[in-house]
Amino acid sequence: MTQPLQSLEQLIDRVSQSTHDNDQVSVGMVVESVGRRSFGPLLMLIGITLFSPLSGLPGMSIFMGSFVLLIAVQMLIGRKQFWLPHFILNRSIERRKLQKALHWLNKPARSIDRVLKPRLTFLVRNGGSYGIASLCIVVGLCMPFMELVPFSSSAAGLALLALGLALVVHDGLLVLLALGAFSATLILIVANIL
Repeated sequence: MTQPLQSLEQLIDRVSQSTHDNDQVSVGMVVESVGRRSFGPLLMLIGITLFSPLSGLPGMSIFMGSFVLLIAVQMLIGRKQFWLPHFILNRSIERRKLQKALHWLNKPARSIDRVLKPRLTFLVRNGGSYGIASLCIVVGLCMPFMELVPFSSSAAGLALLALGLALVVHDGLLVLLALGAFSATLILIVANIL
């Protein structure tokens, strides 16, 4: 049985080791490598994408919002394994490119891991995970409105990144930071729409 992930560095190492013998690495292989706790890393991936300049592309907020909803609903109904459609699971990249990206992420991951630690765990375990899923549903439903305010989805991406990281390292403080970031985003959207 695979040990649960407790840090970003462990996540990077596990993905790297599980894909070491393959020329092509599929999304399915990455999901299998992180196992039952794949919700956190997938939220992190969406958060990183939204936090990047890609969030300014037309339609990106709506697309990522639907992806967030897919993840959050599965968390809310208590699924232990994440499900993705086959056309997504079969997408792949060259192992060399993935290893290069993972190597580049090692140093920042070590720095982040030094700061993060299990605290306020009631916010991420058991009932807390349902709260995270509910917050993700709210974020996903608000994403289409973020199309109206350029780059507002970057702040939502930061919140999703923090929530995914909170699930991985059991750091409830990140949940509070995510809630603050999303609240600020919501205020920004309402202020710009009205």
